[in-house]
Amino acid sequence: MPKTEPEPIREPRGDHLLTPENCVVTFIDYQPEQYSTITSTSTEAINLGVVALAKLATAYDVPVVLSTVGVDLGVNTGTTEALRSALPDVEEIDRTGVNAWEDADFRDAIRATGRRKVVIAGLWTEVCLTFPTLDMLAEGYDVYPVIDAVGGISPVSHEQAITRMVTAGAQPVTAISFGAELMRNWARPDADNLRTVMRWYFPERARLGLE
Repeated sequence: MPKTEPEPIREPRGDHLLTPENCVVTFIDYQPEQYSTITSTSTEAINLGVVALAKLATAYDVPVVLSTVGVDLGVNTGTTEALRSALPDVEEIDRTGVNAWEDADFRDAIRATGRRKVVIAGLWTEVCLTFPTLDMLAEGYDVYPVIDAVGGISPVSHEQAITRMVTAGAQPVTAISFGAELMRNWARPDADNLRTVMRWYFPERARLGLE
């Protein structure tokens, strides 16, 4: 018998996997000054992952927290246009510190969602991603670094930061795996949310010549 109907949806807030109802996505410090010192990967590769992540969060109505550092101090500029254009209605939270979790406005924004699963992307991997990840893990959050949307000042810095986070309990994901985890079943009405992003993602990946 052909299978054309989706399986029943598990309770979405209590699901141990990511669902649109149980997670929040945060983007930290996607600013030109950060990109300019990354050598573990290319700007194009980071943007492919981070824009896909933003498109998926928006498509599935997942709350988004966007943060910058040093803009009010006048030493940095804001979020790059590639990400900013994918999140036009999300307000930036600027900070002075490198660890977003030490900023009260950032913490309040995450806590206000009422969600304990945090999907996190930030530049650099070894600082702006790792430090809040470790702090949130210590406070009992489930944290999911999006590995193909980040980069470090060197391959070793990036790789060792991932090891540090995983050792502490972080659960790495990629942008497309995140979308598939939200979508879960191709027969669901909202499966086209992922299909639409994938129709953009794979041609763009091929155009950029990314492996």
